Amino acid sequence: MKSTRFCLVRHGETDWNVARRLQGHTDIPLNEHGLTQAKQMAKAIKAIDLQFDVLYSSDLQRAANTAAAIEAIFGVKAKLDQALRERHLGALQGLTTDEAPKLKSDLWAIHLSRNLDHPLDGGESIRQFAQRIHSALENIRKQHEGKTILLVSHGGALDMMYRLASKQSLDSEKAVAVPNASLNWISHNGSFWQVDKWAETGHLKNAALDNLDL
Repeated sequence: MKSTRFCLVRHGETDWNVARRLQGHTDIPLNEHGLTQAKQMAKAIKAIDLQFDVLYSSDLQRAANTAAAIEAIFGVKAKLDQALRERHLGALQGLTTDEAPKLKSDLWAIHLSRNLDHPLDGGESIRQFAQRIHSALENIRKQHEGKTILLVSHGGALDMMYRLASKQSLDSEKAVAVPNASLNWISHNGSFWQVDKWAETGHLKNAALDNLDL
């Protein structure tokens, strides 16, 4: 069976990324640098002549606006899927990584411990998030078996996809960076997932920020 390939793209930079403010489901737009990164990423995909069959994106605007740069160059339309959103971080959303330990100390400690079942007061637990991302990825794979899928999502979501493909445990510390507008490659050969390449940023003219997922 021909492998199903995924090129995973993290959205471009936002002002909240720069401020180290936890976004989650908060719908924050790209900043000017993020818009530039999106264009650089789309041009890089064109330059390597990636023959993709379908484009998917999270429906949050920072991802959808990143996907729009691909739409503009390739003349395609992204399929927006809310199942590809970032983890909902509950009461931590909107706080910076400096504010959270002061204003929500107990919740921040739970977050840092990678407690798998705590929903962060109105958000998603890690286990719930993993199930959502796993289901979304499998649904897309089954619809497009043997194809190449270009998918735009979020740092935490892509980290979760990495964990799935590499069999990294949910409670272990973050193992890889997921920079803004990076290209990341996983595939499924009909039997199992694997990571092919990760965190490609050579197409970006300036350094890209890593995700805040812990």
